[in-house]
Amino acid sequence: MGTIRLLDEQIANLIAAGEVVERPASVVKELVENAIDARSTRLEIDVEEGGMELIRVRDNGAGIEPDDLHRAFERHATSKLTSGQDLFRIRSLGFRGEALPSIAAVSKLECVTLGANGSAGKKLEIHGGEVVSEETVAADRGTDFIVRQLFFNTPARLKYMKTVQTELGHISDYVYRLALARPDISFIFRHNGKVLLQTNGRGDLQHAIAAIYGVGTAKDMIELVGETPDYRLAGWVSKPELTRASRSALTTIVNGRYIRNFSLIKAVLNGYHTLLPIHRFPLAVLHIEMDPALIDVNVHPSKLEVRFSKEKQLFSFIEATIKQKMNELVLIPKQMTSSLKNKPIQEHLDWSGSRKSERIVKNEPRGSKQPFHPPLMNAQDKESRYSSEKLQETVRRYVSAETKETVLPVFPELHLIGQMKGTYILAQNDDGLFLIDQHAAHERINYEFYYDHFGNPTPVSQELLIPMTLELTPADAELMRNRIELLEQVGVYLQPFGGNSYKVMSYPHWFPTGSERELIEEMIEWILTERQIDLAKLREKSAILCACKRSIKANESLSNAEINALFTNLRACLNPYTCPHGRPVVVSFSNHELEKMFKRVM
Repeated sequence: MGTIRLLDEQIANLIAAGEVVERPASVVKELVENAIDARSTRLEIDVEEGGMELIRVRDNGAGIEPDDLHRAFERHATSKLTSGQDLFRIRSLGFRGEALPSIAAVSKLECVTLGANGSAGKKLEIHGGEVVSEETVAADRGTDFIVRQLFFNTPARLKYMKTVQTELGHISDYVYRLALARPDISFIFRHNGKVLLQTNGRGDLQHAIAAIYGVGTAKDMIELVGETPDYRLAGWVSKPELTRASRSALTTIVNGRYIRNFSLIKAVLNGYHTLLPIHRFPLAVLHIEMDPALIDVNVHPSKLEVRFSKEKQLFSFIEATIKQKMNELVLIPKQMTSSLKNKPIQEHLDWSGSRKSERIVKNEPRGSKQPFHPPLMNAQDKESRYSSEKLQETVRRYVSAETKETVLPVFPELHLIGQMKGTYILAQNDDGLFLIDQHAAHERINYEFYYDHFGNPTPVSQELLIPMTLELTPADAELMRNRIELLEQVGVYLQPFGGNSYKVMSYPHWFPTGSERELIEEMIEWILTERQIDLAKLREKSAILCACKRSIKANESLSNAEINALFTNLRACLNPYTCPHGRPVVVSFSNHELEKMFKRVM
């Protein structure tokens, strides 16, 4: 006899349950997504003891017709696909037809439903995959699923479940994502009878964000919209000062489906670039719409992972949209709470001077971009670093390839008050008080200078009369042979010097004086330790290293002329609000906030 045989239906369902039903959150996901596909406008989700004792999902959708009820619990039964071609244009959240039989196979399930054409409801009970009862009952339109004692017949799975709070955390996370994905649906989510989430279902995404993250957070977020021939983007992102310690508050939704995609998250982070502090992440809820033919959701049983046909174009679009939005805003954080705290800063700060709250845009011929030079930092020539001649060279112009427009960001005209502890600069204008971190400010100025220069280093690299010798470990020396060209692209030229040694033949003449060896060694160390390296990342890392070494430090006294020159240089930066590490350069106190502090107003 042959050894190949068909699996028993119950065993097949248990195996499928292992793929689809990982934990209680998986059950909630499948049932809620089915309810959404049934065009529900109101969803009630009740769980008890982290979902291990009870999961109940009630909806007001289309319901299941009586003749279809049994069939709905058979494997691969679906109402969402009619042909193989439908797989390439999927618009529904579910389509595999494995969810209901998989859930029924490992729980005690009860389903009460009334279809659009029915006059009476049907109730079906299934325990461990076996139908135990079926009857006609009174029911409201829609479907009511009750799942009890999950994994009661699979103790091996049961012992791997975590604590109630852990399982509830997984359920909550997914319900919150669905509420953000579908603000047009009213969600009520309860645990042990306590309401954890309630949304109004009126289609207001900001209201859904407020229900999850709080009203104050929602009001302090920035609306984002963008469109290309292939994609439409809409959503909300946080200001750079509103961050979290993890990526958990980043939600990406594609065609109404919440997905997890590292590259999309990376595109969001790239959009903020150096505006975020190290190891901090923004809040973001992004809705992306595209032709279903451009996305493949049939790559994983949970359908959380997808593939994009035009991946690079999508990621570039998201990154550019966020960058453009950030460039339009005044990103000076306010440090005191007041009656103005929920208004965008542009609404109550009227910058004095010619710039007001708009960017300067001038037309210049292509190729007219002027060089940007940071202040000289030689100790013997301290006064010259802010000389009028150097100031003329610091006026940076960003030339857009598409429009030939010169765009300068918004930054206030400031009048110097003084210096505090040799670290913070105090300034004022008609709108209030400003504190500037002098090291962060100078680091931003230097970073933009070096970033530009690392982009075109070859013509300005100089040969050394006495080459610099570097000693590497045998493993590093071998790895360096394959990555030496990366250094050449930023103007540093090395040659093997026998054994594990390399000679530095030349490097850009604008490297920080006295720190050349240390800088090159740090660049090499970074190249050798990073798994994935491209020229853009190396250019940025090198610019940050140079900027940090060249910049004014804390506890360094500056003259009034130097400080005013620092303001001028800062206003010429493309991003004057944060240092390259994401720390704020300037914070503000409005006149109203100061008056409240001194009880001049109540």
